Amino acid sequence: MTWRGSSTPTDRIFASLAYLLPLMDVFGLVAGVLIASGSFLTPVLALLFIPLSPLLNIYYGFGGFMPLIVFFALYMLVVRNDRVPHFIRFNVMQAILFGILLSLFSIIWRFVLEPILPTGNIITQTLFNTVFLATIAASLYCIVQSVLGRYAEIPTISEAAYTQVRY
Repeated sequence: MTWRGSSTPTDRIFASLAYLLPLMDVFGLVAGVLIASGSFLTPVLALLFIPLSPLLNIYYGFGGFMPLIVFFALYMLVVRNDRVPHFIRFNVMQAILFGILLSLFSIIWRFVLEPILPTGNIITQTLFNTVFLATIAASLYCIVQSVLGRYAEIPTISEAAYTQVRY
């Protein structure tokens, strides 16, 4: 969907860079459990972890508050800023929503499911593998759509992003 105006190559690059946030969030929230449980995705994790490791060190390096700081900075300075093109604001908001969903999953896991399910359980491995693969697939889809200058339409998340982004 490009009816809100055309996007320049710079807009496309900035919009696709926003999806580094869900990738870093999925490594911070899910990858530790996958590595500890000996998941079949461990080689894929190592392959994806190498290029993201400098960003992950910065993102999680300041006592755990950097994701919260980045969230508020992006929301206040990009999403709510009318001078930023709609294409960038929409993609940043969608990336933020991916991070919120991953945080909710982490909270549910930590307080509800972790006491019930052991870490090496097949159900735990399946759950974390699914969350990891879904986040990677959705992020890569959104990156490709952003580079092509299209709005990435993911049913519920895109609708929520549209409602948050002002015209």
